[in-house]
Amino acid sequence: MMVFMVRRLDSLALLAVSIILWIALIMELVSHQHPCPLCLLQRVAFAMIGMGLMLNLRFSIRAEHYGVVILSCLAGLAGLAAAVRQVLLHITPGDPGFGSPVFGLHLYTWSALIFFVLLIYCGVALMFGFKRRSFATREFTLIEKCIAISFFTVVLANLVAVLLECGLGPCTSGSFGYHWLWSRG
Repeated sequence: MMVFMVRRLDSLALLAVSIILWIALIMELVSHQHPCPLCLLQRVAFAMIGMGLMLNLRFSIRAEHYGVVILSCLAGLAGLAAAVRQVLLHITPGDPGFGSPVFGLHLYTWSALIFFVLLIYCGVALMFGFKRRSFATREFTLIEKCIAISFFTVVLANLVAVLLECGLGPCTSGSFGYHWLWSRG
């Protein structure tokens, strides 16, 4: 019964990661708010966390998969550090921040909070101490399949957007815009 509940929580966590990446991508495309290099680091960390959660859904719940999530959360800690740094860059009174707020907070503030919550979730899930060592693959339920497709689609869409924005070189703080689509005037 506990495995069933944790599997559902993993599905919800993966759905949350997908929604976060979709919101960031939609804001980028619709509002023309190109991500800064710190924002891109946070997106990579979310994608890595999602991959660890996906392992649990596909290959059953194991401590090793939470280890992948936690190692990804270490990238997430780098993402958290990047998000907190970005929060601190814009914390002074009168500073409008970078990008438009969502529900009153900027995306980098939401990222910092969500990285922290994901780390707590993985720690609590590991405390359950799963002893079952089934290495058989599991079939996705219909809902899990939809969540997985949404996750892979948004990760691929973000990859294409970053390639169009930065090309094959590094993304720098002054390189906002899709340089592969339009030339710099």
